[in-house]
Amino acid sequence: MASENFVDYVKICCRSGKGGAGSTHLHRDKRTAKGGPDGGDGGRGGHVIIRGSRHVWTLLHLKYRKHVIAEPGNPGGASLKTGAQGKDEVLEVPLGTIAKNAETGEVEHEITEDGEEYILVPGGRGGLGNDHFKSSTNQTPRYAQPGESGLEEWKILELKLLADVGLVGFPNAGKSTLLSVVSAAKPEIANYPFTTLRPNLGMVSYRDDRSFVMADIPGIIEGAHEGKGLGHRFLRHIERNALLLFMVPADADDIEKEYGILLNELEQYNPEMLLKQRILAITKSDMLDEELTAAIRETLPEQPPHVFISSVSGKGIQELKDLIWKLLNQENPD
Repeated sequence: MASENFVDYVKICCRSGKGGAGSTHLHRDKRTAKGGPDGGDGGRGGHVIIRGSRHVWTLLHLKYRKHVIAEPGNPGGASLKTGAQGKDEVLEVPLGTIAKNAETGEVEHEITEDGEEYILVPGGRGGLGNDHFKSSTNQTPRYAQPGESGLEEWKILELKLLADVGLVGFPNAGKSTLLSVVSAAKPEIANYPFTTLRPNLGMVSYRDDRSFVMADIPGIIEGAHEGKGLGHRFLRHIERNALLLFMVPADADDIEKEYGILLNELEQYNPEMLLKQRILAITKSDMLDEELTAAIRETLPEQPPHVFISSVSGKGIQELKDLIWKLLNQENPD
């Protein structure tokens, strides 16, 4: 997926439809000169709805749609006929999309299943026809309710990627290179920090036609949980990953320290992150000989499990995929 086509945040103004007015009609025909009230109710105004779709991966289609307006309901008619409801405006969104109130920042709903719907802004109720207001003392009411006004609210839609594996590391840790090697994804790769400005998804093929989804998340910097760097823009994506693959280059000054900083950033953002399964990958390890590899291995923590890899030479890639598959299917072995 081209990075410029990946949009994970939109702010839109949603206006629901006004309810239709109730009818004040009085029954008349060739046999009835002065019939009673038979005005029908007005139709409900259109809702603004979000619907989960497994065929949509980004919010790009909503990026330039700043205003979403649903249709008003139709007025009631004679013979107790209810007016037609206003057409709902349905916005298809990727699974993992969160709807927020733009003013308060409150999370209103999260779409997690294909076909799941949530009413962002409800349409106005239709007004009652004059038939509802007849009584023994007022048998021909000539009034009815107007339709309820629609609502206009600003909403924020944020996408948290639904991926099996999330790549976590400082800029230039080799995340994009790994994704390009193990999948068909073509993320931008260059030798400078923050090459990846948007998440990239890749489908990784495994043995016997099996596969899992890997997400390349923009690089972390120290203080990211406070919003520094790309901050919360990427941290929210990691929340939805089943397994976290921490990546530290072999030429780092202190691999264990870098891993600790990465772990701390996740903990400060959301302590529940530490409950996820983790793997530590030592990248760019094609530059290491056996003696250096053994020396580095002694400095690494016992947990999480680690593997030395090189996306350039292919070293350890299959071992890494085997380990990922094993952890992803621990509780439900195939």
